[in-house]
Amino acid sequence: MDTMSGSTKPEQSGDTDLTNRQDTGEDLADFEFALMRTFEGFSRWQAECFGLVSTLSASGPEITLLNVIRMNDRPKTIKELARVTNRDDVPNIQYSLRKLASANLIRKMGSGRGGVTYSVTDAGLNVTARFDKERQQLLLEALSQVPGLMDRVAEAGRVLDVITGVYDGVSRSATARRQV
Repeated sequence: MDTMSGSTKPEQSGDTDLTNRQDTGEDLADFEFALMRTFEGFSRWQAECFGLVSTLSASGPEITLLNVIRMNDRPKTIKELARVTNRDDVPNIQYSLRKLASANLIRKMGSGRGGVTYSVTDAGLNVTARFDKERQQLLLEALSQVPGLMDRVAEAGRVLDVITGVYDGVSRSATARRQV
């Protein structure tokens, strides 16, 4: 049964192409539902792990922004943060950055359009290092208990990159087709 729509796969009839399309559609719906559950589980994991190293109540996307800002130990612009995280909700990103800055985990530098960058503070560096240590101890240890899983995770990451491109493309198509 398709967990998204509740439909069952049709009985085999003479139209194999129709059956294959329906099976593919149901497989895609099941994949999308699994993707949503994975995102929610991942966000919960991020928040719980972050709670081990900080008293700040932060969402998964906020924790991601903090870790992306720390990446390569160089300041990032909002445009870079949006691009790396595949987000276009700039007002929400700005809110999250203000929240992280008020917790003294990041600092805002520069002014004006394009001249503003964000970098981690010493406190932010400490929190992200401790977060990474907890991640190593908890998550990577748990993943290593399943033989061959890390190879499958690497392949899944490559597949998700391709699927992200597909979703982005059809999103643009849907936007272009939208009626006013």
